[in-house]
Amino acid sequence: MQLVVARIGRAHGIKGEVTVEVRTDEPELRLGPGAVLATDPASTGPLTIETGRVHSGRLLLRFAGVHDRTGAEALRNTLLIADVDPAERPEDEDEYYDHQLIDLDVVTEDGTEVGRISEISHLPTQDLFVVERPDGSEVYVPFVSEIVTDIDLDAQRAVIDPPPGLIDDRAEIASSRDASEDPSGEEA
Repeated sequence: MQLVVARIGRAHGIKGEVTVEVRTDEPELRLGPGAVLATDPASTGPLTIETGRVHSGRLLLRFAGVHDRTGAEALRNTLLIADVDPAERPEDEDEYYDHQLIDLDVVTEDGTEVGRISEISHLPTQDLFVVERPDGSEVYVPFVSEIVTDIDLDAQRAVIDPPPGLIDDRAEIASSRDASEDPSGEEA
């Protein structure tokens, strides 16, 4: 299986280095010296990583055969693609690759069908499952342990315990005004 692991940015300096927008949780595994990566567009690659270093919080890579700024600039916006064994799992048992989660059935803890994961949206604060409902609509489920209680790859399902209003429109609305009124309707 091929997965996009990075996008090449601008040239850095005059010796062929480029900035890289990392799109993998394991850059040390996928973007280390000696790694051979396919590219999109395919005519640009494959590229072999010669060196890598972090500078001012950005990953800089140099590829074999690219030793000047002109060559580095020609690579701008190229996607770097790694071959990944579909059975490969992250080291932490509570982590998953996106391709393992896509197409999982989503059910509530009582077994009610919610839909199927069609996409993973990676936001700065948390990841979201984009779940396609049987009627074609979508619902967004935060990928946090309080809501996603179980991922069972063997059964191909994700179990969720959604708060009121997440997957339906029956949200429980409470206000501080409701608490300060007594049953007779007069304020306390």
